[in-house]
Amino acid sequence: MTRFLFAVIVSLMSMAATAKSIVVLGDSISAGYGIEVSQGWVTLLQQKLNEKDKGHIIYNESISGDTTAGGLARINQALTLDKPDIVIIELGANDGLRGLPPELIKSNLAEIAHRAQQAGAKVLLLSMKIPPNYGKRYIDLFYNIYPQLATELGVPYVPFIMEDVALTKDMMQQDGLHPNANGQPVIADKVWRQLLPLLK
Repeated sequence: MTRFLFAVIVSLMSMAATAKSIVVLGDSISAGYGIEVSQGWVTLLQQKLNEKDKGHIIYNESISGDTTAGGLARINQALTLDKPDIVIIELGANDGLRGLPPELIKSNLAEIAHRAQQAGAKVLLLSMKIPPNYGKRYIDLFYNIYPQLATELGVPYVPFIMEDVALTKDMMQQDGLHPNANGQPVIADKVWRQLLPLLK
């Protein structure tokens, strides 16, 4: 190994050690389902951080199909391995699509947030919605989980992150549930606006 290459590796390791970290705990919307990972909103968010020289590294701990129960089962490991300064939680849609009780969804999200806060991380909550065929009462109960939880925990949240995307045909995949590459910058911008104050 040349002296120059060794110096570069040491420098990169030093940067990684001193950089603050952000964990995204989510489902397929954050995992980049159906698109290249490089096109996903999480990657675009990292690019924004790099452009602003914020010195943060994002660890994307998102799994397609995951639920709040799955996120709760995984949060301790993410906190231990990634040691995040900020945790972005994007979960709940798959619970809603399965018709799980809103109080259970809220309880799981609250516990994920509590564990993150106990580990010293700030929390940003991303809201989701589900299709209208589940009935107005259930949909209202589901969507109200996020602002209620944000108030109770004193954390910021992003209202429905796919607003302006979900009903725009050229921003959605054929399944009507997942944004395509065109919709990702819109989501990244929404998250960025709420994330920016937490970086200070």
